[in-house]
Amino acid sequence: MLQNWRSYLAELLGTMFLVVLAVGTAVFSGDFVATGLAFGLALMAIIYVIGPISGGHVNPAVSVAFLIKRKLSLKDFAFYVVAQVVGAIIGGAIIFGMVHAMGDNPTGNMGANYYEPIRNAVGWAIVAGMALEIMLTFVFVLAIIAFVRKDELKKFAPILIGLVLILVHFVGMSITGTSVNPARSLGSAIFGGTDALRQVWLFLVAPMIGGGLAALASMFLFCEKKESATIEQK
Repeated sequence: MLQNWRSYLAELLGTMFLVVLAVGTAVFSGDFVATGLAFGLALMAIIYVIGPISGGHVNPAVSVAFLIKRKLSLKDFAFYVVAQVVGAIIGGAIIFGMVHAMGDNPTGNMGANYYEPIRNAVGWAIVAGMALEIMLTFVFVLAIIAFVRKDELKKFAPILIGLVLILVHFVGMSITGTSVNPARSLGSAIFGGTDALRQVWLFLVAPMIGGGLAALASMFLFCEKKESATIEQK
């Protein structure tokens, strides 16, 4: 019997809606500004809705950070990641169905992330993409940890987290499409074709490294005696 099944279901649904709302904006608008705003605003709303249930991670990079900080058990971490991935794939399938129901995909790759222009020779693009995704995820997850440390920030944490995600997307959209979320990347890549699947490995690995480094850095930077449980597993 899964004692925390409501948390797992919340993570599945939250990640699904993040992909539908934010990746859907990327697919149908093709606009960097609109996409960045969609990711931040969608995450903000999702955390407010499911935060009291699961913490509102909707991102394996966030979950691995709380695992390292011992705020999430290994069992719950595993089920969180599975739920997030399944939710992202369902979200990707919904967008894929909408695209085919309406005609050709305006952006051509289902909003998948990339570390190099499609079909170009592999070179420093991998190094640049890896470094950028690690750095952006590090900043994003460290900001989350900082915002949920104190009770007085608890009610504002979803807004602040959403704003950071918007800024992170503005930085990386023209370089990698901005992942900082392995589940979101996989959900897009599965329906994005061979090129998207060939490049998705970077967006599974780099954000997890960035999230892990953020957790380790927070242990040295912050006094953690009175942390809030806003985005932790309940």
